[in-house]
Amino acid sequence: MNFKHPIFLALLSGLLFGLSWPETGGFTFLIFFSFLPLLYLEKQVEGTEAETTKNRFFKLFPYTYLAFFIWNLIATWWIKNASWGGAAMAIFFNSLFMAVVFQLFHRVKRRLNGRFAFLVLCSFWMAFEYLHQRWDLSWPWLTLGNVFAGSPWMIQWYEYTGVFGGTGWIFAVNFLVFSLLQKTVWQGRKSRRGAIAALSCVMLFPLLASFLLTFRILDFYKGGSQQVVIVQPNIDPYNEKFNGSFKEQLNKMLELAETQLDSFTSLVSFPETALTENLWENNLEKTYSVQALKAFQKRHPKLDILIGATSAYQYQPGETPSATARKFTDAEEYYDDFNTAIFLSGNDSVRKYHKSKFVPGVERMPFPAFFKPLEKLAINMGGTTGSLGEQPERTVFFSKSNSLKIAPVICYESVYGEFVNEYVLKGANIICIITNDGWWGDSPGYKQHLDYARLRAIETRRPVTRSANTGTSCFIDKWGAVSQRTPWWKPIAIKVNVHPNTELTFYVRHGDYIGRAAVFIAFCLLGYSFLLRFRRKEKP
Repeated sequence: MNFKHPIFLALLSGLLFGLSWPETGGFTFLIFFSFLPLLYLEKQVEGTEAETTKNRFFKLFPYTYLAFFIWNLIATWWIKNASWGGAAMAIFFNSLFMAVVFQLFHRVKRRLNGRFAFLVLCSFWMAFEYLHQRWDLSWPWLTLGNVFAGSPWMIQWYEYTGVFGGTGWIFAVNFLVFSLLQKTVWQGRKSRRGAIAALSCVMLFPLLASFLLTFRILDFYKGGSQQVVIVQPNIDPYNEKFNGSFKEQLNKMLELAETQLDSFTSLVSFPETALTENLWENNLEKTYSVQALKAFQKRHPKLDILIGATSAYQYQPGETPSATARKFTDAEEYYDDFNTAIFLSGNDSVRKYHKSKFVPGVERMPFPAFFKPLEKLAINMGGTTGSLGEQPERTVFFSKSNSLKIAPVICYESVYGEFVNEYVLKGANIICIITNDGWWGDSPGYKQHLDYARLRAIETRRPVTRSANTGTSCFIDKWGAVSQRTPWWKPIAIKVNVHPNTELTFYVRHGDYIGRAAVFIAFCLLGYSFLLRFRRKEKP
């Protein structure tokens, strides 16, 4: 076997990426070697390009695409449990974006005569990850820094850097290992001390920092503890949830909650889209579901309720419909559908938050202002399909006693670090994730989704409660440790004591500053490379 053949190198790289990912292989340390085959392949191609200018694109791009395709396939194959078409699109396009980034790195590095190779690839990749979180085709599931989600003991310093710090660490180690191999194995140099020392420092310093942060003593528990009940009703999202009786489903959830409630309970959290009644926000207070929840509250006067729902709003005369608004088939009026978090506290009016980060092609047709006619092609996963409405600002729910300031994070939103920060900057002292997770079956999907919630706990140092329709409901402490993990496909309610935190971490205050810096550096390097290209063309 030719171990230097491009196909072998691509296969090896893809396997290293895939097996390092949480809940698929789980061999986290493999990520520090995953780029080595591609870097070696890129070096080979660079040498052959010096001899010919023909077919340069095909010497590298197909093999990098194969590597990233294998990674995406191994880590996210489970999307097919919800939709084969959705899985094909996600895996195909995400692999394509990654391969384009690596191809761009190769071209710019070549124009710079090999200088700043680490800076070029690292900044380009981080810029891609940063921008990939901020457009309608957003799919940041495989952001490199997410790989440590299953090993929170390694990355307690995410409270300073967020996941982009993890991406930088991965590239630093890969490049140092590649440099060491290049100098000692391929070039036959004997002096290894400097390279080994640098690699050891870059590898071990973050682990030491994480260890020290784990054991530091900070007063995070100034507000005392609050008791929260988390309900996992386990209602089949395909065959029961959106087709069965919404009254029976609500009664089932309330009965589960009753098994854990006592006089000390401050909050009960139900999952995403728990209420499937036809809820119009224009008259929300008078719906059966809200009235039933208020009656439940009267039996438990100290209790606040957080619950997910599908809801709609009919635009009134004089109001301007949004880009996602739909027209009634029998009237010249418009309405918006929402994936909503509803909060009930005492005698206050019902408060709402509308989900604002959507799964492309399922909850929103990308670029709805341009592709609105294609909404009917959205993947039907039960409930509302097409483009859902959103809200521009985050909403924090304040409990009756004001001791809990709740960030209502709905499902997919929990994958976005800086997005979750917006709740904390508005005063949230606890993160309550409500999700479904039943779409993907008993697969790595819902387990990875849980692991990513651990990153949000570390970044914000906020306790996290996670209420899933099915999948895994649990409690996550400020260090990312999971407790009271519920089993798959079991109706259950659990009770936890949480310690709300009011401190703001460096990452919460500054957000994805590393990603923004990477975008700036990437554009500077890209501009400089174009300048060099034109200068060379001008030379006689």
